[in-house]
Parts: sequence; structure tokens; C-alpha cells
Amino acid sequence: MIFAIKMTANARLDHRLRVLFHAFGLSCLGGAIFLQALVFTDIFQHGYFMAVEHNPLILSFEIVLTVFALAYFVFMYQRFIRSIR
Repeated sequence: MIFAIKMTANARLDHRLRVLFHAFGLSCLGGAIFLQALVFTDIFQHGYFMAVEHNPLILSFEIVLTVFALAYFVFMYQRFIRSIR
């Protein structure tokens, strides 16, 4: 017999926020890996890589996403290390 556990509203919200947090964090890390592959490809083809962003709004958004990706990576790394013990 399968018992369905009814989730409370707070538990559902908590679950949705966790899924959103992990989806956003993993997409930031995936984007960073993709960008790194593009940079290495350009360095391999041309010998150098140069990028300039003139729009301050986009630059600020990229910096915020980079900080979030770094924080998410540290969070997941600590969680992994704790699971090994």
C-alpha cells in the first residue's frame, strides 16, 4: 500500500524555493563552464581572448551572477565534503 504524505503549504514553498535555488545555481555553473569553453576555444584559435562590456547594467548583472555562482559552488562543495564524513 502506498501512503501519500500531504505536504503543508510551508513545506511546498520550501521545496519550491530549494528547487529554484538549485536550478538557478546549476544553470549559473553551467553557463560559466560554457563560457570557459568559448574562451579556451578563442585562445586556441587566435592566441588571445579579449572581451569588453560597455553596458554597466549588463556588467553589474554578470558580476551578481558570478558572485551567486561562486557562493553556490562553495555551498555545494561544503555539502559534498560533509556527506563524505
